[in-house]
This record gives sequence, C-alpha cells and structure tokens, in this order.
Amino acid sequence: MSNSSAPFQLRQAALPVYLPTLLFSAGEAAFIPIVPVIAQNVGANLATAGLVAGMLTLGIVFGDIPSGWIISRIGERMAMLWSTLIALIGGGLALAAANPFMLGVGIFFIGLATSAFALARHAFLTTFVPFEYRARALSTLGGMFRAGAVMGPLLSAAVLAMTHTPLAAFWLMVIFTLATGAVLLFMPDPEKSFGRATRMRDSSGHSVTSGELEMEQETNGLFSTIVQNRKVLIRLGVASALVMALRSGRTVIFPLWAVSIGIKDADTALIIGLATAIDFMLFFSSGQIMDKWGRLASIVPSMIVMSSALFVLSVTHDVSTNVFWFVATAFLFAVGNGIGSGILLTLASDLADKRNPAPFLGAWRFITDSGAALAPMGIAAITAALSLALASAITGVAGLVGVIMMLIYVPRFLPRNK
Repeated sequence: MSNSSAPFQLRQAALPVYLPTLLFSAGEAAFIPIVPVIAQNVGANLATAGLVAGMLTLGIVFGDIPSGWIISRIGERMAMLWSTLIALIGGGLALAAANPFMLGVGIFFIGLATSAFALARHAFLTTFVPFEYRARALSTLGGMFRAGAVMGPLLSAAVLAMTHTPLAAFWLMVIFTLATGAVLLFMPDPEKSFGRATRMRDSSGHSVTSGELEMEQETNGLFSTIVQNRKVLIRLGVASALVMALRSGRTVIFPLWAVSIGIKDADTALIIGLATAIDFMLFFSSGQIMDKWGRLASIVPSMIVMSSALFVLSVTHDVSTNVFWFVATAFLFAVGNGIGSGILLTLASDLADKRNPAPFLGAWRFITDSGAALAPMGIAAITAALSLALASAITGVAGLVGVIMMLIYVPRFLPRNK
C-alpha cells in the first residue's frame, strides 16, 4: 500500500504501468494464430503442430513455480526486464528454428517469460495501489491483456498480408517485446508516481515490501498450500482447470482447424483478432453479471456457449460451408469467453483467506494453469490418434463436465453466490 502523502491518482502512472502490459501481450498474441502454419513449414504434422502450440501454456505453468520467489528477490521492474530478455531469446529461437523441436523450445521460453511478466505486474499493483483502488487497477490490467490479444492478431494479419511470410508474426513479437523493454527502461519509474511501498521484514530479516513478502510466501508454500486446501482445490480448483482447458483449447483448435481447411495465415489472424475483439467488448459486462446475479450466472452460460461452439465446429470440417462455420464458431466461442471474463480471478478471491490470500491464489493459479497446459497436449494426442474433429468434441465435453462441477460446488463453498 502506498504511503505517499499526495492523493493517489492512477492516471499518473498509467503509461509506465499499463503500456508495457499492452505491448508485451500484443507481441505474444501476434504469433499464436500462426504457430501451426510455421510448425508445418518446419516439418510438423497436424498433431505435432498442436503440441508445439501447447508449449506456450506449458512454459507458463513451469514459470508459475519460481516466479514469485524470483520477484521477491529482484523486484517487479527487474523481473519484467528479464522477462523481455527471455522472450526475445525465445523469439530468436523460433525465428531460427529448422525443426518442430527447436520451435517448441522457443515458444516454451516465451511462456516462461509470460508467466513472470504477468505475475510481476500483478505484484506491483498489489503492492503500490491503495486497497480502495485495487479492483479498478487490476480490472484495467486485465483489460490491457485482452486489448493486446486483440491488437496482436490484427496487426499480424496486416503484416502477413503484405509479406506473405508466416515468420513475420514472430518478427512482430520481437518488435513489441523490444518496445516493452524500452518503456520499462526509459519511462519514469512508477514507484515515484505511486509513492513508496510499506516495507517489513521477511523470515530472513531482509527488508521487503508487503507485496514481495506475499510473493515469497506464495512460492515457498505452494505445494503445502495445495495439500492444506485440497478439499476446495480438488472440487472448484479442478472445475476451474476445466474452464482454463476449454479456453486454452481454443488457442490450439481454431488455428489448427484453419490450417486443415485451407484458410490463409493472414485470414486466420484476422478472424481470430476480430473474435478476440468481441471477447474484449464483453469484459466489463461479465463483472456486472457476477455482481448482480452471482458467480454461476456468468460461468454457467459462458461454458455452455464455449462448449457448444466446439461441438458445432466438430461436425463442420468436411461441409462445403466449413469456412463460414469456422468464423461463426470462433465468434460464438468469443461471446462465451467474454461473458465469463474474470470469473476465475473472482472465484479465487472469494475463496482465499482475506488475511493472507497470496498462498491460496498461487496454488489456485498453478492448478488452473496446469489445466491450460494439459489441454493442448490432449488435443495433440487425440488428433494424432483419431482426428481434430473428435479432439474438438472431447474438449467441449470437458467444458460441460466443468459446468456440472460448478453447479454442484459453487453453492457448497460460496453459498452467497448461488
């Protein structure tokens, strides 16, 4: 919490706080729709291309484990600068990749960087923003991630249309990442705008901010926290992991589907960018639904719509209007995802110990990100053994299982949110 004597004003640090997030997320989103095309160009079949695309979320999960400890030691700003460097290394590996393995390693590195960057930005706002402004600050942070997810594919589509080179998407990612590093280096330090954070002593006697102490506790107690909270994590945590699996499946299934039905890479990026724009426009509506009618009023229709989109997609691969159905289901999925925006963060906050929420939030993030990482692996395996259409349908079934679990366990653990 800030100790500054001046009244807190979020706009004073809007550019140094939010601009790097927008740029970094746009760079990541720029290449996601094109990964299957690039993977096939270096020798991957359709299933292997799905596995390569899934390396991003796998990198995020592995990055979740040490990120809190790293941030507590070197601080948020340095963690973000190192994240940009790791992302640039990953982008360089992807650009130089001559085989699917090297491409996957590069994307894995970008996933590691994404995890640390996102947690550092979250930790910074938790530390420096007064409690009464925190929800608005964090909702704006989420909006920046989604805005970047819109900007990246749309710019990628334009660049690909001009260059006709799929690797241009990674060059765009490199440019955005360099811009992120430049902003972090040359923009005013946001700590000067927010004021100094309250400092305290950790278990070793070192002086740390309250946010840094939470991050250290989060990492040190990750697995013990999972054991202590196993009752809720096995139920609502797993249900939320299925939500993340559904969302993560979208980032693999739709690009793979576009490749399999012959949609051009620039058109794929454009379609996914427009779908993400629909998702973004519904971001604040989700919060209003949850506050007025409860958590289930958002998550149940959200997951049903997303699952339905995948079911419809699964039966349209070989029809003459398959491109139309690809666009329609991409947009329908975006609507479902949009009306469920922020639900997992909200559920985690509802369930966490208000006196010390960080350990539980860390365990929750690890469980849900694991779901996101496993989905692409499962999709790749089903595609290799059976077909992409069946992988789409099975992912939809997983979403419906998540709906049933939410209907059973949300009222049990959060009776006020029926």
